[in-house]
Amino acid sequence: METVCAVVGIDVSKKKLDIALLVNGKTKAKVVENSADGYKSLLEWLSKAKVAKETLHVCMEATGIYYEPVALALHDAGVSVSVVNPACIKGFGHSENIRNKNDTADAGLIARYCAAMKPAPWVPSPLEQRQLRAWSLRVQALKDIRQQEENRLEANTFTGMTDVAEHVKQHIAWLSAEINKLEDDIDDHIDRHPGLKHDAELITSIPGIGTTTVARILGQLGDIRRFDSAKAFAAFLGVTPKQRSSGTSIKGRTMISRAGSMSMRAALYMPSLVACRHNPLLRCFAERLLATGMAKKAVIGAVMHKMTHLIYGVIRTGKPFDPNYLTNGLAIQDGI
Repeated sequence: METVCAVVGIDVSKKKLDIALLVNGKTKAKVVENSADGYKSLLEWLSKAKVAKETLHVCMEATGIYYEPVALALHDAGVSVSVVNPACIKGFGHSENIRNKNDTADAGLIARYCAAMKPAPWVPSPLEQRQLRAWSLRVQALKDIRQQEENRLEANTFTGMTDVAEHVKQHIAWLSAEINKLEDDIDDHIDRHPGLKHDAELITSIPGIGTTTVARILGQLGDIRRFDSAKAFAAFLGVTPKQRSSGTSIKGRTMISRAGSMSMRAALYMPSLVACRHNPLLRCFAERLLATGMAKKAVIGAVMHKMTHLIYGVIRTGKPFDPNYLTNGLAIQDGI
């Protein structure tokens, strides 16, 4: 087989994959089903195009859940795969002054982005982590439904619809039982896998973070050690400060970037509130910010940022949370 360096851009949708193979400046297009048979057809097509797997680089956007099966299939076949933020592809398209948008054009755009930017390879999460993610999302979905039912219970009780209210009560009781059962199953799942159990014990050592939040962190974020720094981890979650100022005319308010997962920021919100009361480091930090006149919601955002640094710290060091860590370091530095 002739050795040719090539890149492939895949525009992923629920039912099909639009593919653009870019070799030596020339593009070939193909459409296959987003299914196991489609992935097999894709690999056969690449083989017929005389493209060696060792030199092939495939790139796609992180589009919900639909990209994961094809990314896993290509990774298992020995192909280098990159999964990138759709915002990066959109920005790259603006740099090319792209005017048209369709599936074929998007696949070509992704291929050109891959050739120009050479994004980092994607490493799939272990099966136990993907299972934990699915179960933690299921628990959160049931909790959202229960909250909706509790609102309906209040409305029907207030309007005197006692029969409907009783039916809603039964549904709430069933939901609560299912949530408790699933949370027990999640705890057992974490205990069965030493890696997950070790990381869970480290994160729960931080005052303010409970087992429910840990399951969401480990399930949706995977191995936190893949981040090069705590700043990169915080930026991934979208809790880093974002400035908006330029010259003398633009003086926007600084706020968190909100560039990452909204559900993960929501999961960290209540633990941050608890940490403001019960975590000695974060309580002092929050009190200091409040004393400067910072708004309460802004303080919570800052505490969330600090909490991500604590999570990263305990995972990377492998040591539980120590409220005297900074004090000990200062004592050593000063020779006390």
